[in-house]
Amino acid sequence: MKKFQIAVLSLLLVAGFSCKQTKKEEEKTKETVAKTYSIVEDSTNVRFTAYKTTDKVPVGGTFQEVELTYTSGETPEETLDGLKFSIPVSSLFTNDTTNTRDPKIIRFFFDVMAETQSITGTFSFDENNKCSVNLSMNGVSTDLPMEYEITDDNHVNFSGVMDLKKWNALDALTSLNKACMDLHTGADGVSKTWEDVAIKASVLLKQ
Repeated sequence: MKKFQIAVLSLLLVAGFSCKQTKKEEEKTKETVAKTYSIVEDSTNVRFTAYKTTDKVPVGGTFQEVELTYTSGETPEETLDGLKFSIPVSSLFTNDTTNTRDPKIIRFFFDVMAETQSITGTFSFDENNKCSVNLSMNGVSTDLPMEYEITDDNHVNFSGVMDLKKWNALDALTSLNKACMDLHTGADGVSKTWEDVAIKASVLLKQ
């Protein structure tokens, strides 16, 4: 009887040890397989608003093609930090029914610049999760500060304002204004194209 009790006790100890080991291994596996974020394909949206006349009338548009390169991370910020993008200027679209505005912008603005078949950039987030984009256009690379918000459904919305002077693009702006002289003339008889351009962008993340 005593031998039987010892055998049963041994079995219970072995079973208990095995259960603890299995539980530890499961917990370790859960820790190893951490959830990561990635960008939903074709969810990227890049929009801009330029302004004309002294009344600062907005003219909106978008870029229909955006190429992204990034590494998945455990947080949205970690995923987007270091993200690189390339936007062909030929994909510009302003929904102009006359089909004349888009070719004008490309010919008299982007084509006047140096090395601007595409607008490229890299996102960065600092230790306080402040966001900026090192944006390259007209042969110039400089930082564009961006505000951002993350919605409950994992949309990340960005906004910022470009000062075209920082990319040495005022000559291109003058060229565009000259080509659109009449269309950019307000009630005061002054033709003007503003050097600040509002930028908005969004991506959808998934886990």
